[in-house]
Amino acid sequence: MTGRRLRTVLLLAALPAAAAGAVAGALKAGHRRLHVDRHRIELTPLPRRSCPDCRGDGGWWVDGANPEMEACGCWANRPTWRLRLLPVPAWPDEPPF
Repeated sequence: MTGRRLRTVLLLAALPAAAAGAVAGALKAGHRRLHVDRHRIELTPLPRRSCPDCRGDGGWWVDGANPEMEACGCWANRPTWRLRLLPVPAWPDEPPF
């Protein structure tokens, strides 16, 4: 293998790791959590640590007869994005014809 070809192969091998690092950095900067499984890809908002109202806790407790947690607007008013993945059918044991 020539030096130029080896360099190209190493560069192509490093691209997925660099892309994964860029995606992780973008998700942290955007305050979102990524969840991936075989049925969906989901981005959910997270509370901001720099929020002056909740200070990163995501809300506060409201007093009363039935205490509840009131969600802060730093994350509760932002949408959750879901991408449903199509189911993959089982591979048949018989040939198609």
